[in-house]
Amino acid sequence: MFPSKTRRVAAAGVVLGLAALSACAKDAPVASDDGTGPVTVKATDSGCDLSRRDVKSGPSTFSVSNGGSKVTEFYVYADGDRVMGEVENIGPGLKRDLIVELPTGKYQAVCKPGMVGDGIRGDLTVAGGAPAQVDEDTLLKQATESYQRYVNSQAVALEQKTTEFVTAVKAGDVAKAKELFPISRTYWERIEPVAESFGDLDPKIDARVNDVEPGTEWTGYHRIEQALWEKNTTAGMAKYADQLLVDVKTVVSKAKTVKLNPLQLANGAKELLDEVATGKITGEEDRYSHTDLWDFQANVEGSQAAIQALRPALQARDAALVTALDTNFKAVFAAVDKYREGDGFKSYNVTEAEKKELGRVVDGLAEPVSKVAGVIAKK
Repeated sequence: MFPSKTRRVAAAGVVLGLAALSACAKDAPVASDDGTGPVTVKATDSGCDLSRRDVKSGPSTFSVSNGGSKVTEFYVYADGDRVMGEVENIGPGLKRDLIVELPTGKYQAVCKPGMVGDGIRGDLTVAGGAPAQVDEDTLLKQATESYQRYVNSQAVALEQKTTEFVTAVKAGDVAKAKELFPISRTYWERIEPVAESFGDLDPKIDARVNDVEPGTEWTGYHRIEQALWEKNTTAGMAKYADQLLVDVKTVVSKAKTVKLNPLQLANGAKELLDEVATGKITGEEDRYSHTDLWDFQANVEGSQAAIQALRPALQARDAALVTALDTNFKAVFAAVDKYREGDGFKSYNVTEAEKKELGRVVDGLAEPVSKVAGVIAKK
């Protein structure tokens, strides 16, 4: 079991907008009586009740409604708490759908009220011999291969730039470490949904101080960020730098070999926009350095890369959706471009009105992205 990295709740309009869009995705599979329809998940502060705990292999839809008083999350875990699919930031009274492709095997369905801890867990059994989507659809196979190449290239750059960052920290070069901090994190943020699937590596690398559970040491990028910007020093950070590089190298090694399916690409694109809404727009992600706009841009770039890999399959299924995606990605990039400075971005000290405007364009993009998984799940 591992401590979940809590997703901070953003301005209500942004989070509610994302949740509502996912809840009403028009292309989600409809219910059927042959055991292949959506699984209803009733989440509360003390329960995680599924309408059934056995599904057929292939794409499955989990329709999650939150009847509790706390914001919750829903996960499907494989062995070792490997994340097969997740939906986050489901506010009280809201509903979100998760569409995920699951091969035959044993899993756990998990609700996390308050978005912390190991969650409320129960077994989930997947049976049957349905072929994987990539085995049936050439365009989807090409999509996964294309995205795997993207992940590999980003992983290589992540290791290189993190090595440079760690070297600067251990050399006591505060100025260089500050310069490299947002650059190294760019590659992490672009592929974060892939990295998050590897057990406890994500919280070790990317947890904020308030995400760390009692008895667990705070490590990773933000531990070093605090020292650099609040104390203007690297003193005492060598061990955290060494551990960061070890953990990043482990992620890189795993990312190069992980096999992704088309629904993971679609869900990852949506998760990255959730990251923007719940961490970057609020300014809580890089609270010491205020380099959030670097992460904002990288999250959107990562989302776009997943969508672009799926583009030929999406074009064949829903050309109008592709047009809407193109339009809204351009709008988001244009909005963040206003804050560029040199080769990077200005410090994220923006007004509430500016945050609201950024939230508006992210909501606009979240609407078509929330439909992608449902479109991809169609045969």
